[in-house]
Amino acid sequence: MNYIIDGHNLISKIPGLDLSMLDDEQRLIELLNQYGQASRHQIEVYFDGAPVGRAGARNFGRVRAHFVPRSQTADDAIRKRLAKLGRSASNWVTITSDRSVQSAAHAAHARVMSSDDFASHLKASLLQDSVHGGVGSAAITPEKSGSAALSEAEVNEWLTIFNQRRKQK
Repeated sequence: MNYIIDGHNLISKIPGLDLSMLDDEQRLIELLNQYGQASRHQIEVYFDGAPVGRAGARNFGRVRAHFVPRSQTADDAIRKRLAKLGRSASNWVTITSDRSVQSAAHAAHARVMSSDDFASHLKASLLQDSVHGGVGSAAITPEKSGSAALSEAEVNEWLTIFNQRRKQK
C-alpha cells in the first residue's frame, strides 16, 4: 500500500514532535523513511507554508516530500494529487484528520486513515522492527536516502516517548 500524508496534521499526533520545532518536518520525514524502508511502502508527505525558494518536491529514501508554497495549502495539493492518480488512487491510503481531505480521498476511491490511527500504526511498526532488529540496526546510507538514518540512541528515545504516551492512556 502507498501513503499520501498530510504532514503537519500528522506531526501534531506524534509524541515528541511539535509544529513549533525548527526541524519538525525533517524529523517526521526520517521516521517515515524508517517505516518505508521496513515496510517497502511508497510514501508522499505534504507540508504547506514553504518559504520562497524552498517549495517543491524532494526525495528522502522511500519518502517524497512536497513542500507546498505559502500561496497554496497542503490540503489543496493532496486533493490535486488524488485527482491526478485517477483510478490508481484506490492503491493509496490518505493519512489526514481533515474532513475535507478525507472526503476528497473517499471520492477518489482512496482509503482513508486518521492521523491518530496512523501515528499508532507507525508506533507499533517501529516497536516491532526494533524488537526484530530492524530499526536502528539496518543502516540507511545518506547516498540512498538523502538524509542520515536515525541513530540507535534516537530510536531508543522515540521508543521511550511512545511508551510514555501508552502509559498515560
